[in-house]
Amino acid sequence: MDRSTVSRLCAGLPGTLLDHPWDEGHDAWKIGGKIFALVGASGHGVTVKCPDVETAALLIETGRAERAPYMHRSWVLLPFGPDLAEDEAEHRITVSYRLIREALPRRIRETL
Repeated sequence: MDRSTVSRLCAGLPGTLLDHPWDEGHDAWKIGGKIFALVGASGHGVTVKCPDVETAALLIETGRAERAPYMHRSWVLLPFGPDLAEDEAEHRITVSYRLIREALPRRIRETL
């Protein structure tokens, strides 16, 4: 699992856009102008939103994720490496995408 795999997974979701709001080293994948997946300049892993703080805490407690720096407690960092299977990453990215998309105003969702 790496940055290019995340890019492929995110680009395959409808209405997504790759942005670099801080610099070219940070990949911010957005839907409707809102970030749903982020790979920082260090390339350590992908940051995604969980349905709630409890889910994020469970992923962290079980060692599947780390606390996402600079983000709300409902976001986690999935570290790249052999322990992160592509299907798990795809699931977490898709959940994050859906959560962010569903929270967008209806007028924006209808244009996607």
